[in-house]
Order: sequence, then C-alpha cells, then structure tokens
Amino acid sequence: MAAETADAIVIGAGHNGLACTGYMARAGLSVRVFERAAHIGGAALTEEFHPGYRNSVFSYLVSLLDQRVIRDLALFDHGLELIRRPGGSLTILPGDHLYLPRDPAAAKAALARFSQKDADAFAPFEAMLERFGDLVRALAHEPPPNIGGGMGDLVKLLGAANRMRKLAAEDQAALAELMTMSIGDFLDRWFESDPIKGLFGFEGVIGNFQGPYEPGSAYVLLHHVFGQVDGRTGAWAYAKGGMGAIAQSMASFCRAKGASIETEAEVTEVIREKGKAAGVALADGRVVRAPVVAANCHPQILFGRLIPGEETPEPFRRKIETWRSESATFRMNLALSELPKFETVPHDETGLTAMQNTIDICPSLPYLQAAHDDARRDGWAQAPIVSMCIPSISDPTLAPEGRHVMSLFCQHFRRHLPDGRSWDDVRENVADHIVDTVAQYCPNLREAIVGRQIHSPLDIERRLNMVGGDIFHGKLALDQIFSLRPAAGYADHRMPIDGVYLCGSGAHPGGGVSGVPGRNAALAALADLKRGRVKAA
Repeated sequence: MAAETADAIVIGAGHNGLACTGYMARAGLSVRVFERAAHIGGAALTEEFHPGYRNSVFSYLVSLLDQRVIRDLALFDHGLELIRRPGGSLTILPGDHLYLPRDPAAAKAALARFSQKDADAFAPFEAMLERFGDLVRALAHEPPPNIGGGMGDLVKLLGAANRMRKLAAEDQAALAELMTMSIGDFLDRWFESDPIKGLFGFEGVIGNFQGPYEPGSAYVLLHHVFGQVDGRTGAWAYAKGGMGAIAQSMASFCRAKGASIETEAEVTEVIREKGKAAGVALADGRVVRAPVVAANCHPQILFGRLIPGEETPEPFRRKIETWRSESATFRMNLALSELPKFETVPHDETGLTAMQNTIDICPSLPYLQAAHDDARRDGWAQAPIVSMCIPSISDPTLAPEGRHVMSLFCQHFRRHLPDGRSWDDVRENVADHIVDTVAQYCPNLREAIVGRQIHSPLDIERRLNMVGGDIFHGKLALDQIFSLRPAAGYADHRMPIDGVYLCGSGAHPGGGVSGVPGRNAALAALADLKRGRVKAA
C-alpha cells in the first residue's frame, strides 16, 4: 500500500499545533494533523465534568492569546467569543481581603488600608509593568536570535537591543532586575505590606516549582503581563463556553482552509531520511510522508520518543536530556449548588464584581515560601497557594441556572512524591486538603459541592503528555528562555533535523495559551520552503 502524502504534518492538535496548521494551510499547503487523544485542544479543553456542569479542564483564562493569531485565523468569525472581566485582583486574607480594581483611585484607596507607602507606589509599579509588557510582547512575537547564528540573528539581536535602548534609564535598570532577580527581592524594593507582595509574588511562581526568593523568578511576572484583551495590557477574559472554544475556532479555520485533523491517531516516530524529515509513522501502522513535520509536543517527547536523541548534536542532546520540567500544579474543577461566599467579601454587587475576577489565596511571601518548602520536603504544600475563578458568574452557559462552576489552580504539588508514593493513592485526600484550605475562608463551600474533577501532576502528565506535569513544557528559568529555549542555536523553532520544527510551549516564548510558538514555527517552515532549504514533496 502506497504511503499517504502531505506538504506538512503537525503532531498534536493542541492550540499551538492548530495555530501552526492554520498559518500553513492558509498559505496553501496541504496539512495533516495527528492527535493521540480523543479530543483536540490539548490543555485548551472544555468538558462536562458533572451532569449539567461544564468548565475549562486545564487552562482557564484568556490574555496571552496573540491578537495577530486571532486576526489572521479569523477566530471570531469561526465562533470564538470573549467575555471581558471587570478587571483587578482579589486576594483572600486571614480575616480580611484586598481587592484591587482597575480604577487607579479605588486601587490606591484599597491599598492604603494596609500601607500608604504601598498605595503611593502602586500606580508607578503598574505603569512600569505595562511598559515592560509592551516590550516583552514585541520580543515574544518573533523568534529570538540564535546564539552562534549568522547575519540574520545579529540583526534580530540589534533589533531587540534597540527596543531596550528606547527605554528610560531607570526602566532599563528595572528590566535588568526583573530578568535576573527573585520576585521576592524585587517586590521588597517596591512594597512593605504582605498582601500586595503575596499577590504579585504568586505571579512569579505560578506554574513554576520555585520559591519567591529564587533568582530569575521575577521574569515569570513579566511572562504573565504581556498579554492583551481589547488592547489592554495585562487584561484577562473568559472564552465563552470554556477554553475549548479557542481550539474549536482554530480547528474550524484550519478545516476551512483544507487541513485534515485526526484524533486518536498517535504518532510513534518521525521518519528521517538522509538527515531530513520525511514524514511520520502512526500507531495504527500507517506512514504519512511530508518534508515538513511540526511537533506540538514536549521537547523530551520529540527527542527521545519520536526521534532518538543520539541523532542530534551532543550539546543539544545534553540540554534536552537535562531539561527541567515540573510546574508542581494541581488542577481542580468544582460543581457548586450555590455561589461561594467568602467571609470577608461583601455579598452585594461590589463583592460580585470582585468575584468575577481571579480570587487568590496567597497572603504573603512567607506563605509562598512555606508552600514551596513543604512540597520539596513532603510532596505538597500544607497551606497551598490557590487561585480560583468562578466563570459561571460571567458565562451562565457553564452550569444550570443559579448554580456555578469553580476553577482551582493550586501550587505546590510535586510530580514525584517522596518515599515512592503514587498520586493515584493520595489524589483524593489531597483534593480534600485543598477544599479544606479554601473552606477556611468560605464556610459554605463544602456543602455547595455537588461534584468535582481532579487532575494531579501525574494526571496532567498522562492526559496531556506533559513530562513532569509541566504546563509550560519546561521551567521558565533563565537558562530555558529566549535564545536558550529549548537550546542554544535552536531558538528559531528549527530543530537539528532539517524539516522538523518545534511549535509547542517548549519553544519561545514558552507556555500559556498564546498561539505564538505555533505561528512562529509555521512562518519558519514557510520561509524554508520558499528558500528551498526544505524541499516540497
């Protein structure tokens, strides 16, 4: 039987794989997508997890989704609808709360209850982050210069340097600090009260197994503020119907452009001939040939399972083999018979507005540090960091009338537990522990729960093929970002095997539902086809 053929193959129908597919298909290539799971979307997935209750299963908020990807793939025309949140942050404290609305005067007044100094510092701090968000967004939109690259990489480096040169001197110094310092030390320079430092400190450890005083953790704050909704830097929204709506709209565009998307179609090997990509082999025995193979999978899945690592240069092989991948994340969804009522948050319109945003339990930097230290020693935090959303307040399609769904994104929970214990044995008890933590501040929570969905780090690894349960496909550390992601010399999405491209979160600019790695990888493949570096089938 003759092998099937295509111009390009994409491994994995997560959102980045679909973004990559969309760009190549709209350029006229015949594209085949193979996904091992029974559904598309990867972590951008909506499921009914309890009768009548639906929610985003893994990723749960929209902000990093690139505006150009939305426009170029016509996502709004293909069914995507974003529900804008009021904006701001709500952090639950022992006996109190801090709600920082987007209104500067109201935010200043809220902070003044804890520290007048912090109230005065907040607006300049926010303005600085917004300026840096614009810069980081520009750098994220393009592949970074390759270390050891040619003239093109030098031009990229000069372009990045020129963007930074345009910053005021004090901003250049602050940016250098943010790229190298711990989030704790950085915040200590700006603020004095625990609530504001805990709130922003969480942004430095979310999805990263590290304490707030680990050098380089301040960068993760930047990674979470470069997103936009309606042109507002750092704003967040819900996808109507859950995050699966993003994947569905992308898939609709891809199919409209002629792409084929298959689920329950596991790729077992990337076929190489004379050192170049030649197609893929599937678990069902099929072989599909193509000169371009874009992999939306973890770097250690691509090089280790699908391509032997020994076929790559020694420095690259060593980097991938030692790639640090563990985000220490535990993810839950709750089906609720009524709206949660936090003791210190007013049960009126003001409180309801605040609760449409993210609700965090991260009261101080010492609290964040203790969660990390507990997990390193015992496997999970005794007092976990919990970030909650109640999307059904804004999107009533997710639950029966008058009822709600709640997302819980929790840190820190090790992928590999001490003493050989398995998550399969403790996951329910740990989920109870998380509920107990939230119930300390929300007395009606336990009785309101009618169903729940649990994903331990092991569950995340199994369902999404994310090694170490890492939601970012690899730690956002100084040696694993920008020109070093995934390895020096390969930051432009082009892998050591000609015709193979990394289009997932293990590539620049990293994790989050942005679509940027998929877009950039597709543009690299199209450029190589145009220049003849990769020969069309």
